[in-house]
Amino acid sequence: MSNPNSTASAIGRLANDPKVFENKDGSKKVMLTVFVDRGYTDRQGNRISDALPFEAFVRAETPGAGPFAHVHKGDLVSLSYEPRLNRYSKNGAEVFEVKLEIQNISFLESRATTQARLAERVTKAEARNQSLQAQAPAPVAAAAPVAVAHASAVQDEQLPFQPA
Repeated sequence: MSNPNSTASAIGRLANDPKVFENKDGSKKVMLTVFVDRGYTDRQGNRISDALPFEAFVRAETPGAGPFAHVHKGDLVSLSYEPRLNRYSKNGAEVFEVKLEIQNISFLESRATTQARLAERVTKAEARNQSLQAQAPAPVAAAAPVAVAHASAVQDEQLPFQPA
């Protein structure tokens, strides 16, 4: 059981698709970055966002990446997390590394909205690929083989093999 006083929550949009890494025991580590707005605006009225790195662990018994298989770049989510301090030494120096470990994820948009955004990304990527293919130089066609057996200056008798 965790200490409720050491938990926090954040609401934001995913900066990219989650990255899933499988562990030797079958469990998975999921890493994602979420843009979280600050609670104020600057003088020009712009809201500043911070890109926060989060980690989650998915049990080996859970199929796929669990709930993280259903989120993609741009999706609006609410995360409950616990800050963790990893302490280790590297090259003789003591290193302190803060990790934000996700305890719960909530989806704040409908499935239709997230699927439409994903379909739009796919359409744009396909259009970009087609544009790049159109700009690419045409491949050089292989020259047709030239029959040189009888047209060459070398006599058939001088060849180390018999022509067909």
